[in-house]
Amino acid sequence: MEQIAVSKFKATCLAVLEQVRKTRKPVLVTRFGVPLAQVTPPPPAKHRSSWIGRMEGTVEILGDIVGPISSEQDWEAGRD
Repeated sequence: MEQIAVSKFKATCLAVLEQVRKTRKPVLVTRFGVPLAQVTPPPPAKHRSSWIGRMEGTVEILGDIVGPISSEQDWEAGRD
């Protein structure tokens, strides 16, 4: 694992992050030789081939979704 001083990391942060992304090897950031942080690449992204079906299982239907929500007596437009 590569080590880098915090001052150098601060000056070259974006380049170090790009290096970690490309090489997939972590970098240890140190201050006076003492580990401060570790920059590691993220796990590989899970790509789905299509957007169809992504919301599967996220909706629960409660009751009748086709019928009217109230009776005809509740509507003023239906009254004489």
